[in-house]
Amino acid sequence: MNRLHALLALTLLAASGLARAVDLPGPVVTPQWLAAHQAEVTVLTVLEDPKAFTTAPTYVTEDGKQVLDEVGGHVPGSLLVEFGKLRADRKIDGRTIKAMLVDRPAFEALMQGAGVPAGKPIVVVSEGATGNDLDVAARLYWSLKYYGATQLAILDGGTTGWLAAGNAVSTDAAPAAKGNWVATAEHKAILADSEEVARASKAGGQLIDARPVDFYVGLSKKSSTTKAGHIAGAVVLPPEARSRASAGAERFLDRAQYEGVLKALRIDPAKPSIAYCNTGHLASGAWFVMNEVIGTPTKLYDGSMHEWTAEDRPVVGLPAP
Repeated sequence: MNRLHALLALTLLAASGLARAVDLPGPVVTPQWLAAHQAEVTVLTVLEDPKAFTTAPTYVTEDGKQVLDEVGGHVPGSLLVEFGKLRADRKIDGRTIKAMLVDRPAFEALMQGAGVPAGKPIVVVSEGATGNDLDVAARLYWSLKYYGATQLAILDGGTTGWLAAGNAVSTDAAPAAKGNWVATAEHKAILADSEEVARASKAGGQLIDARPVDFYVGLSKKSSTTKAGHIAGAVVLPPEARSRASAGAERFLDRAQYEGVLKALRIDPAKPSIAYCNTGHLASGAWFVMNEVIGTPTKLYDGSMHEWTAEDRPVVGLPAP
């Protein structure tokens, strides 16, 4: 009878949608893997321009072959998340800090509004045409993990890689059904604030600057920051060193390749780290490489150089001309 009850409980659990249907192979999945497991996961397409969700890809003819010109559409069955809704202004010590992680109720409402169900593994898909697209995916991934999601992966190459693998896309509108996904935690072990960054800077902790090199050395700066340069002690892991183009799509490296890149840049792959950029966007990609692919405990400084310079904290940059 006990065995019968156990079988009945498992059956009810599966019917309720709470049973995990498949084990994700890691933080990055291939188009081939996703094509074989689409029905077992929730696919979230995250876009800076939501119009691309329903816009068909365009092609041009080169040397007698059809070549993707502009990515569009989505993996069939995808749900849509607008990237701009993942972040919002926050008041911190009387200052308005832009593009911060939205609070728990807002994030939960965003996921439910997108139709995300509880209990299924999630695969995040960006356009995948550029390294920036991979950072867009990593930002949603990090946000989901912060609010308690555990079964997560990013599609290597995004929609571009999906198309390159010979798969069809849909241009149907996003479904209107409301989801029941809920935030189960606030995983503060992957989030850093200014004080923690300041302590790491003084104590020789590993700070990773995820911006292009010209920003790191102080030749350029974003309007969101008031000073050019980097936080003292930081090492740079620029966007161009975090992915590589293949078959028209931007793709992640494997762990061994990342370890080689990190060592070449004098970054210790085994040392706990804090990643930052200008506003926490590019840092999401560096965090993903370190924390998820390499497996090194890493935090994301969400306020990044925007908050750091708004607080008038010191930076290391080029001498004034």
